[in-house]
Amino acid sequence: MTVEDPARLARVVPPLRRALLYRRHHGRLPPLRDPRTFTEKLNWRITRDRRPLLAPTCDKLAGKEHVARRAPGLVRVPETYWTGTDVTGLAGVDLPARWVLKPNHSCRRVLVGEGRPDVADLAARTAGWGPERYWRKSEEWAYRHARPFLLAEEHVGRPGEAPADLKVLVFDGVPRLVGVHTGRRGEHRARLYGADWEPLPWTWGYPAGPDVPRPGWLPDLLAAAAAVAADFDMLRVDLYRHAGQLWAGELTPYPGAGLRRLEPDLDALLGNWWTLPAARTARSPARRLLPAPAGALPRR
Repeated sequence: MTVEDPARLARVVPPLRRALLYRRHHGRLPPLRDPRTFTEKLNWRITRDRRPLLAPTCDKLAGKEHVARRAPGLVRVPETYWTGTDVTGLAGVDLPARWVLKPNHSCRRVLVGEGRPDVADLAARTAGWGPERYWRKSEEWAYRHARPFLLAEEHVGRPGEAPADLKVLVFDGVPRLVGVHTGRRGEHRARLYGADWEPLPWTWGYPAGPDVPRPGWLPDLLAAAAAVAADFDMLRVDLYRHAGQLWAGELTPYPGAGLRRLEPDLDALLGNWWTLPAARTARSPARRLLPAPAGALPRR
């Protein structure tokens, strides 16, 4: 390969960059063929799976719309109050006492607002959110298709508290594992359960969270996750429980970006549950782009 072959260079560099990133976190290079563990298969999906099915999963607004279509009556979707790229537009929006502002196209960026927004303060605190190319951090392909804008939505939970994240891993439409994650705004802890709520001996690498009795609403949780993830070979469906209802969180095709070190037995078990699509199917290009709302930034 030479510098005169830029198209081939563009195809080779991202997988190479991703392989080195994987080695930095896991201490070894990912296998080129026949991935077996969960993190190896996540790496395969990130570098090789280009199905249109995955393209909208990292777009938060598209994810909310997907949940509303697939799990009506089972899950309440937080109301979207505003979308745009200039937070000064929030000055004219009738917002409730509490609300949340986040980017549509990236992760781990959330502001909880109260009442009428101070748009100058918001502009300073969200500087760089709109044009951020988040997908470059871990080469997570689906983020590249997420529309770059901000959204303000309904706050879920009591003032000053975040409800526990209920992260359900679904394989071929079957919920297999429920992670109860607490302390997301402080000390992150996790407790893992099987679909029958049997306690599992792993914590996804986090400190162990408090034990949770089997909830009476477990069938609703599993039914909602199964409905949302019905078309996927693997998808994590993130939900919350608040005020007697299940609420939509996010769809996660790349848990931990495939970089978080899992306990070896857990990594192997989850990998055994996951059957990857045929390589030729995964190479299908994502041609249909999500419609951009007014004022959205152009795609990069």
